[in-house]
Amino acid sequence: MSEADPHIHVEQKVMQAGAAYRNAIVSMLGRVPDAPSVVTTGCGLQVPYAMTSPRPESVTCLTCREHAHQEHLRYAEQVERLGRMPGAPFTGDQAAEAAQWARDVAQRFAG
Repeated sequence: MSEADPHIHVEQKVMQAGAAYRNAIVSMLGRVPDAPSVVTTGCGLQVPYAMTSPRPESVTCLTCREHAHQEHLRYAEQVERLGRMPGAPFTGDQAAEAAQWARDVAQRFAG
């Protein structure tokens, strides 16, 4: 961990970062998970959790931005595939909506 690193990063598991994911965990388990003090980022560094953000507009590390861009595109493809499977837990329309959201966020990371 570099104390001199001024950049804001994304967590390596970018799709599992942020308040929405933590809220989903809370609703499933009824417990609030502890936020880690140090996390591994998309660029491979270990930084304080406070130096990360799931918001594209806040991330200043270019390698992390590219990582988040790719992860959101991968998520969109995965959701679309799952939405086409028989017995999927969500409709094709819901899958398309989630995939479009992920592509929109990916575009914000690329921009």
